[in-house]
Amino acid sequence: MMRLEEIRPGNHVQGIHGGEPVEIRSVRSYGESLEVDYRLASGQILSRLLTRSDEASLSVVDAASSSFSADAEDFKLASECHRILLAGRFDPFLAVRLSTVDPLPHQIDAVYNQMLPKLPLRYVLADDPGAGKTVMTGLLVKEMLIRGDLERCLIVVPGSICEQWRDELKGK
Repeated sequence: MMRLEEIRPGNHVQGIHGGEPVEIRSVRSYGESLEVDYRLASGQILSRLLTRSDEASLSVVDAASSSFSADAEDFKLASECHRILLAGRFDPFLAVRLSTVDPLPHQIDAVYNQMLPKLPLRYVLADDPGAGKTVMTGLLVKEMLIRGDLERCLIVVPGSICEQWRDELKGK
């Protein structure tokens, strides 16, 4: 049992909102009653008026002794997703590392030194046969997707190699 006078901001109290422990945010006294603003584990902030009859159901919970009830594998998956989301901000060549291609130096130069710094421009990527236009296009599109700079993309290629491009971009 906990007395109303013992409730302080920062305390974790059980019995205010069902059986869920809540964090007390602020306390206002009104004679024999106490109005508390509290935060649920979900982050929602609520308010409630407590009276002497509520004292029997109130108890202090040690915040350090609270255990996590989530599955550890779910937490690892969520943290890995968050890491991948942030990776593009810290790794300037993330698309190269995530792809199954080994780009040549002129391809990396074209994508990372010539095209990406000049966004939002439209490009016509034309080069000699076998120079790696598919690789450069894939790196540019993937890097822009990772950075959130691309909503839609139109790639125009000769009809005779359309299927080849589709297969290469999908596979690599």
